[in-house]
Amino acid sequence: MKLENLYETLREIHGPQGKWWPGTVEEIIVSAVLTQNTNWKNVEKALENIKKHCKNDILHCLAKMSTEEISVLIKLAGFFNVKAQRLKNLLKWLKNYDFDLEKIKTKSIGEIRNELLSVKGIGKETADSIILYALELPIFVVDAYTKRLLDRLLGIKLKEYDEYRLLFETTYPKDVALYQEFHGLIVEHAKTFCRTKPLCETCPIESCRYKNPKD
Repeated sequence: MKLENLYETLREIHGPQGKWWPGTVEEIIVSAVLTQNTNWKNVEKALENIKKHCKNDILHCLAKMSTEEISVLIKLAGFFNVKAQRLKNLLKWLKNYDFDLEKIKTKSIGEIRNELLSVKGIGKETADSIILYALELPIFVVDAYTKRLLDRLLGIKLKEYDEYRLLFETTYPKDVALYQEFHGLIVEHAKTFCRTKPLCETCPIESCRYKNPKD
């Protein structure tokens, strides 16, 4: 298999995923931080706490709260003190734009990404998740699942995050819907078949190099 065929192969196996990352734009921005080093069920529980407390406008609501108050709401997401501070840092950045995402989108993807990466606690995966899923601009999100699948399925191992990102962005057209679904398909396949201990016997991808090391 080649990288050019990976999207269609995964889509045939798992079906259409759509946008994949759930929630409103505001919830996506918050959950992009909450999901760091934890599972999605814990993120959902923390988000529910936030929504109960804040009702509708969660970004403005959280911005008015102290780091300590936020940490209580997101305790279930783990590393709550660290994540509360990261959220506060991100909210300060958003406040510079009056929480208006359309103002942010007047800048280039590169400018937005550099600004996000200058926010303490926001790394490349988190920044790119916000850009792709919340701002809906075409940048490919790379996570541990992406690296695992490329290594096992295609024998591709790179050193830097941006090498992986650019590999996808030069192989596939820069399309928001495509990138959103593709990332979701990669996660679904990694969770269903290509786990830490892979279920190779049930995985339908016969050309996998991990399953067939001689190929």
